[in-house]
Amino acid sequence: MPLALSRRRLLIAGGSAVGVGLLVRAAHAQACAPGGTPPQTEGPYYTPGTPLRSDFTGDGPGVPLLLEGFVTDAACLPLGDAVVDIWHANADGIYDNDGYRFRGYQRTDAAGRYWLRTIVPGLYGRRTRHIHVKAQAAGTAVLTTQLYFPDEPANASDRLFDPALAMAIGGGADGLTGRFDFVLSA
Repeated sequence: MPLALSRRRLLIAGGSAVGVGLLVRAAHAQACAPGGTPPQTEGPYYTPGTPLRSDFTGDGPGVPLLLEGFVTDAACLPLGDAVVDIWHANADGIYDNDGYRFRGYQRTDAAGRYWLRTIVPGLYGRRTRHIHVKAQAAGTAVLTTQLYFPDEPANASDRLFDPALAMAIGGGADGLTGRFDFVLSA
């Protein structure tokens, strides 16, 4: 399980590139590998030109989900200003193919951190719950993949489900928190 990076730890590190790099390296010690995060299919519902935003909660009702993590290179160094483009179905399993509900991109901060406020997507057809992502930083290839919810009953019957792409999920009074760190390859 990756080390949780708190605001306090980042402040203790002094926000320096070396301090943040060391903390991010520790957080990704198990995740970083020459192959990077496993790619998966884009699926049929990708829409280019999504708006810059990090909050989808106004797009429709559902169980709140805060998705957060880091984007690093294979050496576990943070990739600031990386683009993280995210899209998923609404709570009923329906994709918005006419607009940008539950769609948008953001850029990571200097520590390689991204975060998104959204909802837990519904089941779509024969698919388990999942979130689509495209991530890229300067000097890296575009990573297209999907994130999954652990312990979801439909995982067993979804032919695309990959346990390596399961988010770490926690709960709280305000909904769920999901954590996934992306490792991009050159």
